[in-house]
Amino acid sequence: MKTLIAITGPTGVGKTDVAIELAETLHTEIISADSRQVYADIPIISAAPTPMERARVPHHFVGILPPEAYFSAALFEQQAMEVLTRLFRTADTVVLCGGSMLYVDSLCHGIDQLPTISPRIREKVAGMAAGEGLTGMLAMLEKLDPDYHAIVDKANLKRIMHAIEICLESGTTYTSLRTGRRLVRPFKLLKYCLTAPRPILFERINTRVEKMLDQGMIEEARRLYPLRHLNSLNTVGCKEMFEYISGNWDLPFAIARMQKNTRVYAKKQLTWHARDPEIRTLDITAFPSPAHTAGSIVRDLHALQQSSEP
Repeated sequence: MKTLIAITGPTGVGKTDVAIELAETLHTEIISADSRQVYADIPIISAAPTPMERARVPHHFVGILPPEAYFSAALFEQQAMEVLTRLFRTADTVVLCGGSMLYVDSLCHGIDQLPTISPRIREKVAGMAAGEGLTGMLAMLEKLDPDYHAIVDKANLKRIMHAIEICLESGTTYTSLRTGRRLVRPFKLLKYCLTAPRPILFERINTRVEKMLDQGMIEEARRLYPLRHLNSLNTVGCKEMFEYISGNWDLPFAIARMQKNTRVYAKKQLTWHARDPEIRTLDITAFPSPAHTAGSIVRDLHALQQSSEP
């Protein structure tokens, strides 16, 4: 019986440590489900697995693309399924690890097949957003897809732009392409959300940002600053450092804002996972180490295997 074990949860909770312990125990490999760790030039800001961690266990979809490259959950689904099929030829279990919710869902159950956005459309929409701003883009979305306009987060410019891109690329509404159908995968699934009490989680996030500073986060951001217009760099960490480098913010304010925005993102991740009936929640503070957390998952795996035996 082939089984995919998905390790997800809020940023900073310790998913990588648990996934590595789990993969070592099961003698398997890790598929990373992180929309920013896939890029090669932001290992510090994206908190990518270190070279030492990747030497312990092979990781797929970490540091494989330049920032200029286009990538999406749909492309991840296609390519990750190919990797998973190959890994399952020699392993009964594979570990999926990451906090990008759409990436996790795409591999576990598939996602709607949306068109790949051409560079021409992407540049056109970016230009419109720069000229029209949030109000203008909302008005355009209302014309192109009034049904999606009615439900979209009207403060989320990135999501509004994405919907407009799809409308323009496909020639139809985004709503008509959002089926929400789940695919039946040829493997068993164990899905975990690692959690911790909010004060502990938020302290871990604050501490991690400070460690990034010590690891060279500012120097990494300076190298990326000329590319700050790229979508791959429109992320927590990069945005705050770019504001510091541009002279708009001082460093203490940029760090505090990065910590705050990371905490907000962690809350969104927890809300997403709370809606998933398949999720098994594991409080990391109930275990003395990542190895013990991984051990609990292994016991669940063995129970699943025994229950599936004829």
